[in-house]
Order: sequence, then structure tokens, then C-alpha cells
Amino acid sequence: MSVYIFPIFVKKIMVHKAFIHITALILLAGMFSCRAYRPLASSPPPAPSLTNAEYIRQYSNLAVSEMKRTGIPASITLAQGMIESDCGHSRLAREANNYFGIKCHNDWNGPTIHHNDDRRNECFRKYPKPEESFYDHSDFLRSGSRYSFLFKLNPTDYKAWARGLKRAGYATNPDYANMLIRTIEENDLMKYDNGYTAVADVTDKNDSGNYQPGTSVLPGPGPAAGSTGGNFVMERPRRIMENNRIRYIIVKDGETKDRIEDEFQLLKWELARYNELPSDFRVVPGQVLYLQPKRSKAEAGKDYYTSEEGDTMYMISQKFGIKMKDLYEMNRMDSGTEPAPGTKIWLRKIKPVNQL
Repeated sequence: MSVYIFPIFVKKIMVHKAFIHITALILLAGMFSCRAYRPLASSPPPAPSLTNAEYIRQYSNLAVSEMKRTGIPASITLAQGMIESDCGHSRLAREANNYFGIKCHNDWNGPTIHHNDDRRNECFRKYPKPEESFYDHSDFLRSGSRYSFLFKLNPTDYKAWARGLKRAGYATNPDYANMLIRTIEENDLMKYDNGYTAVADVTDKNDSGNYQPGTSVLPGPGPAAGSTGGNFVMERPRRIMENNRIRYIIVKDGETKDRIEDEFQLLKWELARYNELPSDFRVVPGQVLYLQPKRSKAEAGKDYYTSEEGDTMYMISQKFGIKMKDLYEMNRMDSGTEPAPGTKIWLRKIKPVNQL
């Protein structure tokens, strides 16, 4: 009987060794599998996204003030921002403060970020803070010729605006208009088109269950315009004006170039280049300073200007927001020459040869 014990014992040892090997392989595979999916310790956690209500509360005042400035329904601005930025959680919003997915296009001279969208590595605009994205979104729609028909629509007709944006090609998604309409209706954003205030929580209602209209878009005394007060963003600084779709300011008493650059977060070279001045120029009270590059021609409807006593080409350039080089070329004048009083200055087209 002992003859048969040894083979059985050997067989058991072999089975036991095989089990140990298989177990070791399973554990080893598990270690590598976990390691493959374990995040690196140095990787920062993703930025927390805002809920719909938090996003609305934070940006509704800004959307309403932009509506009053440019005529774009606040509901449309809020809905577009929520969709395009995923309530501030998208990469463009987190890394570039770009809440509306606006691409660089040919007229953008500011910072950029590259991101895969309809095509790989596309160029998008980058802003120093979220408010600048809202301002640029308004200006982008207001100044774009393909969107001009929108401003003939009823500003409270959010459905017409949503369909118009899709028709104008703002987004390539075929369901974009319906996405906007759903977002507006699900979050009751249309109330902001009638000037409601966001100082109270977006879910606050009066005793009858109706939303209470605000007498003013902005709160009373509090943080300065353009800053963040509480949990919501306030309107654009009032001193910024526009000419020929270019933002500009008028220098106030006591201001310096450095102070203006700090206030509007401009690089040291920008004011000088945009206003075609020496790099070491000094600001003067009452001076017009553009915060963006001037354009190649005047806005529609301003075709000519008759020069007056004391006018220079630079003064005319600043008055109409036209680059000096283009102004000289349109009028077939040599650089550095000045117009005589009563000269007809062409602002949008090249002066005909027969009028020299």
C-alpha cells in the first residue's frame, strides 16, 4: 500500500505549487492594474463645478447689466454660458476664463489657448477673469455682421434669439437652439429679461409664488462696479466706453499710465501700441485711450470727415478709432503730413484719384 502513497504525495505538492504560482500571478496583475489607474499624487484635483443655481446666482447680475448695455437678452447670455462652459467646469472656462467658447478669429490680439473642438488644436481666446469673457461675448455678437439681425428681434423673445443664433452659425450642434430654450425654461432664466435682480437667491419667491421684480439691477452701496461682491459678479465698469466697436477710456485727473495698466490688467506695451504713442508717453487728463487695437476703417455710416482748424491726422485717427497707417492710405497722403482746414477726409474707402 505504501507503494502508492509517494505518487499521490508528489501529485499533491505539484498541485499546491501550481496554486501558489497562479495566486502570485493574480496578485501581481492586480498590482499593475491598480497602478495603471491610480492618479499621480502630484496631479491637482479637478476644479469643483458650480451647480446651475450657483452659476445663475453668480453671473445673473452681470448678464442683466450686459443686456442693458448691448441689448442681448440676459436669459440667452446665461444659457449660453451654462452650456458652453458646463457651468464653469469646462477646460476653457477653468484655464482660460472663456465661458462662451469664442475662438480667436482674425481680429483677436489677446492671449490664447489651444483646444480640440471641431478640429484639433483650435485657437480660443483667453481672458484674465470671467467678467472679461462676458464683456467680449456681448461685443462679439454686437459687432458681428452675421448677428446684426438678432438685434431687430424682441429682446424678450428668447426662442427667436436661440433659433437666430443657431441660424447665424454660432454653434455647429444641430440641436443648439433647443438646448438654449430648454436651459432657459428649466432654470426660469426668462425672468431676467424683464430686469429681475439676482441679489436674492434664484429660488426666492414672494408669498403668492411669483418672482419679485427688482427696482434696480445692481444692489445699493457695496463693492465697486466690476468687482465681485458676495457671491455674484457685478456689472462692467461704467467708465469703459466704445467707439467703432473698440473699448476706450477718458483719462481722469491724477491718473498715471501705470495705474491705468494695473486697473485694466494691460501689459506694459499695450496702451502705447493701441494708441500709436511712444512707449514712454505720459497720460493727460481728458485724453482718449483705447484699450484695444484700432480698426482699419470707421464704423458704418461715418464715411467722411471735414477737417477743422488745428486737426491732425492723429486726432482724426483717435476720434474715429482708425489706425494711422490705414487713414493715410485711404486719403492717399504721405505719412507725417497734415490736412488743411476744410479737407474731406475719407474714413471707410480709398479716396478716388479724381478727387485729389
